[in-house]
Amino acid sequence: MALTEMKRKRHPKAAVAAGLFEVCEFFWFCFLQNNAIKTSKYNFFTFLPLNLFEQFQRVANAYFLFLLVLQLIPQVSSLSWYTTVVPLVLVLSMTGVKDAIDDMYRHDSDKQLNNQPVLVLVNGMIKEEKWMNIKVGDIIKLQNNNSVTADMLLLSSSEPCSLTYIETAELDGETNLKVRQALTVTSNLGDNLEKLNTFKGEVRCEPPNNKLDEFKGILIYENEKYSLDNEKMLLRGCTIRNTDWCYGLVIYAGHDTKLMQNSGKTIFKRTNIDHLMNVLVFWIFPFLAGMCCILAIGHGIWDNQKGYYFQIYLPQKEEFTAPSVSTFLIFWSYLIILNTVVPISLYVSVEIIRLGNSFYINWDRKMFYIPYNTPAQAHTTTLNEELGQIQYVFSDKTGTLTQNIMVFIKCSINGRSYGIHNLLSIRKHLLPRELIYQAQSPDEEALVTAARNFGFVFHSRTSETITVIEMGVTKVYKLLAILDFNNVRKRMSVIVQTPTGKVILFCKGADTIIWELLHSTCRFLQDVTMEHLDEFAGDGLRTLAVAFRELDEETFQSWSRKHYEASISLEDREEKLGLVYEEIEKDMMLLGATAIEDKLQDGVPETIAILIKANINLWILTGDKQETAVNIAYACNMLSDDMDDVFIINAKDSSMVLQELRSARNKMKPGSLLETDPVTAFLARTKRKNFIMPEEVATGSFGLVINGHSLAHALEKNMEVELLRTACMCKSVICCRVTPLQKAQMVELVKKYKQVVTLAIGDGANDVSMIKAAHIGVGISGQEGMQAVLASDFSFAQFRFLQRLLLVHGRWSYLRMCKFLRYFFYKNFAFTLVHFWYGFFSGFSAQTIYDEWFIAFYNLVYTSLPVLALTLFDQDVNDLWSLRFPELYEPGQYNLYFNKKEFVKCIIYGIYSSLVLFFVPYGSTYNSVQSSGKDISDYQSFALIVQTSLLVVATVQVGLETAYWTTVNQFFIWGSLILYFSLMFLLYSDGLCLLFPNTFRFLGTARNSLIQPQVWLTILLTVVLCLLPVAVYRFLRIELVPTKVDKVLSKIRECMKYPLPPPPRMRLRRTSSRRSAYAFAHQHGFGALITSGKNMKSRAKFGFGDNFSSLK
Repeated sequence: MALTEMKRKRHPKAAVAAGLFEVCEFFWFCFLQNNAIKTSKYNFFTFLPLNLFEQFQRVANAYFLFLLVLQLIPQVSSLSWYTTVVPLVLVLSMTGVKDAIDDMYRHDSDKQLNNQPVLVLVNGMIKEEKWMNIKVGDIIKLQNNNSVTADMLLLSSSEPCSLTYIETAELDGETNLKVRQALTVTSNLGDNLEKLNTFKGEVRCEPPNNKLDEFKGILIYENEKYSLDNEKMLLRGCTIRNTDWCYGLVIYAGHDTKLMQNSGKTIFKRTNIDHLMNVLVFWIFPFLAGMCCILAIGHGIWDNQKGYYFQIYLPQKEEFTAPSVSTFLIFWSYLIILNTVVPISLYVSVEIIRLGNSFYINWDRKMFYIPYNTPAQAHTTTLNEELGQIQYVFSDKTGTLTQNIMVFIKCSINGRSYGIHNLLSIRKHLLPRELIYQAQSPDEEALVTAARNFGFVFHSRTSETITVIEMGVTKVYKLLAILDFNNVRKRMSVIVQTPTGKVILFCKGADTIIWELLHSTCRFLQDVTMEHLDEFAGDGLRTLAVAFRELDEETFQSWSRKHYEASISLEDREEKLGLVYEEIEKDMMLLGATAIEDKLQDGVPETIAILIKANINLWILTGDKQETAVNIAYACNMLSDDMDDVFIINAKDSSMVLQELRSARNKMKPGSLLETDPVTAFLARTKRKNFIMPEEVATGSFGLVINGHSLAHALEKNMEVELLRTACMCKSVICCRVTPLQKAQMVELVKKYKQVVTLAIGDGANDVSMIKAAHIGVGISGQEGMQAVLASDFSFAQFRFLQRLLLVHGRWSYLRMCKFLRYFFYKNFAFTLVHFWYGFFSGFSAQTIYDEWFIAFYNLVYTSLPVLALTLFDQDVNDLWSLRFPELYEPGQYNLYFNKKEFVKCIIYGIYSSLVLFFVPYGSTYNSVQSSGKDISDYQSFALIVQTSLLVVATVQVGLETAYWTTVNQFFIWGSLILYFSLMFLLYSDGLCLLFPNTFRFLGTARNSLIQPQVWLTILLTVVLCLLPVAVYRFLRIELVPTKVDKVLSKIRECMKYPLPPPPRMRLRRTSSRRSAYAFAHQHGFGALITSGKNMKSRAKFGFGDNFSSLK
């Protein structure tokens, strides 16, 4: 095996070799990998070339660059170059500025993360260094509550036997403490800097990977080899708890750490509307080419038949007189003239709209969380309208739905139910000064804290004793045995000897388990307690039962010998211990039950209920254990006893997982396993790898719970479709014990087979991968660091703000964007197609019908401000009505307001308007004269009438689209018309036309034409004929075939006249016969560790202000 070593100036004797199986290819990993994280795209030197390269990958930008080149050819261009240069430069500049601002935020985030301080061993001294400068092979020192800088091998710590307590919330969402232990051979190093500096060791390890619960490696030290596993590792993202200090050797750094390996790749996210616009632009190209071909052919025919007679007026160079050459050049000339059918200003307008709507999110005071002083933030400006199209929400649980706070609420003691206030009123004396516990799980911390508050203070513990202060009296219990928890037993027991010499077994666990172990004399008390448990569970509380058994000396000694024999067994030790535990955990007497509230964030159940009404599917993806996740789902009303069934998928092999999924699907949709089922038949016929899964409807209301082991099999290629079919028919889906990578895989699975928009929301580093995978990523700025926020597209402090983000900002953004696109394509088709009709009356000469200045200003000035006001201020209903009627959100989910069908409608309406705009003025001015007898049918007067009619039509159309009038709307609409007439009189004035005759050619046209009543009547008739069809269509559609949204809006208008009472406040109580399980540790308990005494060290007597661990 090859070995790659790394020599360090800081610590010359430490060496790391990457590759237990593959070494050579990781040569650079060992030598160069530092701890810097980079999410930015540009730097000062690469910004301009890279950004321009990205922008010209847009078809429209490349197309207009091509047009600009054409316009520089005199024989082709009939328009001045500035008509294309000005909008192109404006688009590129504004997009570039936006991209630069976005990347500056990424630079700031990277800088904040990379510049965090850490203590490093350098030449025998501890020095402070920045995170980004840490390299593989460095030895770093971490202190209590420090975040782990990189993936490192634990060398030593302040705790006995070099134990280190860590919290892994950012990795797996679990808030319980875990223990890591250094090798004995390195634990002797302690905090002796001289020994650490002279440490000579080599680590050989597997290449960087994303397996959070697995590490394979060896340490070669003093010619001996020591096996390394995950229990010896501190991973980036963990937090040191209850440990004064520890030292570690950096194994993986930067993007090679397991946290970053699970973060997934940063994907450039584009909205559905972006993709649709690209498709439509590709549609427009052949449409444009077809028009140019028709006009070019027409020119060839005209030139062949009549062109000779016009040579005196249209002289051509000899080399261009051939009809074929002339036709070829005219094709490109018309391509330039008709280029506005592919609107370049579309993209810059879209960016401005998105930027404005992003500011609304940042400024929304109703999404500002005062306790954390945290506003909502839009980290990207390109995804706003997609917030109004979400159909699937994937949510983390811990810290996202919950507060990570467990509170003791109620209990039942000897058949009597107590609330927290009852218990406090019983106890009259003062509470001791506050103790702070660090427990194995939040539930246990809540129980110990509650006992302390009621006068029974867990004070200290050794490997053999437990000291408790009972109502001011100190008592010492001898710890005889711990019967540890595991997922099969669902209980844990402890055997102690009281100060009076009695031997008592205390047991706590799920009530369904404890009930089977009680003495027959407890029947009545059991029934009463069961009623209390039903009440507790109905309130969504986490319950457990507590029982005891008094043991005589002979029974205990006999059992203790069996326990010892089982504990030293080399074969089937766990099974033997389980049987021994069962021998003594029987005939117990019931003490009562406790109820703990896993505090949800404020407004979570109400938010979920509103999202469900908005036809949004919510799936929970959590690293937490099944009982905890299911319990939270019931508390959130995602699962309920009203459901027809809740399927639990927990098989260990692929065949059983497949069988359970199919069984569930067959129950939800009988006959779905048969070949005659439409969806099954479709899947059998489909040979494509990527296809859209048809919708299936279940016969009732169902839920699905699946754990990580089963999910690993279900996500295999041959089974993923089965998983998706079953999950999508369920009202709620809960995936528990899943890895960060599995979270991303679930999101990708839905994206792959369902034509829907997805959103992922989480608060920890373990959620980064799914946040990046989803169409929209939302970070909760909570208690688990800033990784999720930094990777997200939007962030805020509380889950309840999600309803406002989607149903208010998202819906408004989608509605505004769709109105803008319909209007924009309409006005540009109407504008451009007038040129097409004019070609038939101008000898197909590629002459423009409009003044060149009107062409340059039409999109950028005259029609931009009114539609900008529409897209920034318009709202069909206000935010309160949007939240009260979530069904208003549904059109966005199915993209009803702008799609290919709506685009075709825009084209048809634009064609109709262009016919009216050309032929009505043409007919009214044909052979017409003024009252003075002068001719008014000249080209310039005709052009003025057409362009004025067009602008008035476009402006009034904005008014018809506006549902919410503001002062700004009024100002921009009337202001655009005033600006048009002001610029027209200026540009057609005698002064400019005489000074620059080649640039300003419409001398006196405005003054001479607009004084004629016939001109104004023509404009009025044209406007009425253009707008009449759309007004009639909208009236008839609402009256004859109203949509669901039309009916809701009508109801809202009625409510505004006759206000409804406020909606009733949602009750969080639920009636349930299901036992609400409590959460022990998410791994095997620490009983063996406690009784071994390894985690004990002599310390000064505890004071009431001390911190200590209550690993029980």
